[in-house]
Amino acid sequence: MKRAITLAGGGPTAGLHIGALERLTQAGITFDVWSLSCIGAWVGLVWNQCDRGREVEQTYDFFKNGVFRDDVSYSRFPINSVFGPDWFGNMRALSGFLMDHRNYQNLWLPDRMTESFKQTMSLLSDRDKWNEGDFNQWVLNHAFASNPAVRFMTAMMYLSNITGLSKIYYPDSAFMKSIKFDRLFQEGKPKIYHNAWNLSRQQLELFSNQDDDGYKDISAATLCACSALPFIEGTVEIDGETYCEGALVDTVSFKSLLEDHPELEEIWISRIVDAKQVRKPENLHDNLANLCQLFAATVGEDDVKLFKYHVRDSNWKGTIVEMHVDAGMNFKWAQSNLDTGRKRGYLAADRALKEYEKHRAPKGEAGAARKLRIINEMKDGPELRAPRRQHRAPQPVRALEAVK
Repeated sequence: MKRAITLAGGGPTAGLHIGALERLTQAGITFDVWSLSCIGAWVGLVWNQCDRGREVEQTYDFFKNGVFRDDVSYSRFPINSVFGPDWFGNMRALSGFLMDHRNYQNLWLPDRMTESFKQTMSLLSDRDKWNEGDFNQWVLNHAFASNPAVRFMTAMMYLSNITGLSKIYYPDSAFMKSIKFDRLFQEGKPKIYHNAWNLSRQQLELFSNQDDDGYKDISAATLCACSALPFIEGTVEIDGETYCEGALVDTVSFKSLLEDHPELEEIWISRIVDAKQVRKPENLHDNLANLCQLFAATVGEDDVKLFKYHVRDSNWKGTIVEMHVDAGMNFKWAQSNLDTGRKRGYLAADRALKEYEKHRAPKGEAGAARKLRIINEMKDGPELRAPRRQHRAPQPVRALEAVK
């Protein structure tokens, strides 16, 4: 039996992957191919470099103590333990900005300053403009945009050679060295792939632990590249080319899965974010999480729909097993959320296994007798709807409908 598993992106809902893998391992379900993206790549690579038989505890420990923050600390410092600013890189970028004479051009704009003075007098003399909207517009365009000092500081913030709020790729750090990448290339390991977007070539690329498939080798750089979400995390340079997160394009990482592995008989799908998890924001923390995860939820859902549409239209006669996404998850990098995800991922996999046992292909089925099976297909059932108090995100037009 040739099996593959896809572990999708979803950042702080990574516990769902760990719990699902825990239950599948207990059931004796193993995989010959791992197709990964974003946080799914981190879970998949960490899992496959663990000591044999200790994958669950070591993967959980890696994320609990190395990525997620304890709840007490997180309550007043809501940032995970790896998304830190690149202080030395930022200092180099700011120094370079200050030393470049071109950055001192167009700071002093007399005509704009004169116009701002006129607009200030108009604001002060016209009571109809004494409202929040007009005041905020005046601050932006006439107190700030025409002020030479503010213009310089703003340009230094946004136009320095800084490509992300944080950086995770430090190959010599204890955190990156804790992942034993060399183990991924040992004999007997499954075929492992993850994606990243090549900004230099404008294309999605795969990285693997195989020597003969034409893809570049998995490494610390490729792993960090695959999760380098623009603006949140800085880009990563590999062999002179610049990469960012591939989940922006292929959240579930289906690219070339069947083309490279037509012999597959089963594909298990672990998608960990859904639009129902997106709540009405109460602060910037919530809204930043929504910005990151809403696209992953909808793109991932469309990826699965399009993949099923593709296999239905092909000659592939294997089995697809979906593990349902839990709508009760949140997007906090707190250890309690990791624990919750692990428990709910375990339950989701347990449900998928029960459906699998009911509907799996009979032993001995081969050749013309084989047929495509989609087991535990994700539907909008009551058990997946968010509680009434939670905000229901509007459903976008799906790519599958456009294809149809």
